[in-house]
Amino acid sequence: MMKDAVFAGVNAAVLTPMKDDLSVDLDRMGKHCRWLLANGCNNLGVLGTTGEANSIGLNERLDVLHGLIERGISAAKMMPGTGVSALTDTVVLTKHAADMGCRGALLLPPFYYKNPTDDGLFAYFSEVINRVGGRIKYYLYNFPQQSAVPFSVELIGRLLKAFPGTIKGVKDSSGNYDNGRAYVENFAKDGFEVYAGDDTLLRPLLLLGSAGCITAAANVNSPIAAKVYADWINDRGAAAQETLSATRRAIVSAPAAIPALKALMARHTGDNAWYNMRPPHLKLTGEQQAKLFAAFDACGVSLATAA
Repeated sequence: MMKDAVFAGVNAAVLTPMKDDLSVDLDRMGKHCRWLLANGCNNLGVLGTTGEANSIGLNERLDVLHGLIERGISAAKMMPGTGVSALTDTVVLTKHAADMGCRGALLLPPFYYKNPTDDGLFAYFSEVINRVGGRIKYYLYNFPQQSAVPFSVELIGRLLKAFPGTIKGVKDSSGNYDNGRAYVENFAKDGFEVYAGDDTLLRPLLLLGSAGCITAAANVNSPIAAKVYADWINDRGAAAQETLSATRRAIVSAPAAIPALKALMARHTGDNAWYNMRPPHLKLTGEQQAKLFAAFDACGVSLATAA
């Protein structure tokens, strides 16, 4: 385990509540963020995949950071997603995160054009860093199932050599243990922070020297993830990992993760506004919800007090 990482521990990829008109509900989001920080989360990954960030416009994303800070969420606790396809928008979002006081930003690769070369990706990230500067740490977001643009070990090595101490880590949502292990084994010794994007890999990668996790399921399983992180080295951690993995499997058994997590939040809170989400995401059917709830409840996790 890497204990001195900037975002060490459990980080939720925070859901973005929506109002009935599908605008961002900052009051609910602030309340949910406070609950997460009080229930096992060390920090918050806002405006990521789970936060529907790619369905949220540039100005809206700027407003979310302002709004959460106004509602008492420390900028130092937030790692906002700032990587988009347009280089200049990525620069605007990342500069804004730095100006707000965020310690790190999570950057997807430019994902519209498929099969970019490592040279092309190196040029993209070099432009971003040179334009924004070193006021903020950069975390790479490896999610090839969605972006179709993986981060190779070779590319990360080049970036670390070119921007030492500035490229600080990676969220690996590949779900591939060998991929996460390669990141840890090649770079963790130099302070590069590897975060599991898949709850089932939290303890396995901690045992190798990773920094923690940034996961969607942490919206509803963060107390269990915190137990894994606290006891990663012993049998209590191993037992907690079994429960954590079960919750993950329950969530991904649904047709889509965002509708599943929002359904769980609606049930846990008794607040049906959690069902609101932007198309193309749609609310689960009654049958899909029933299967999800049964699978989640079978894990023995209760979040009746979730905010």
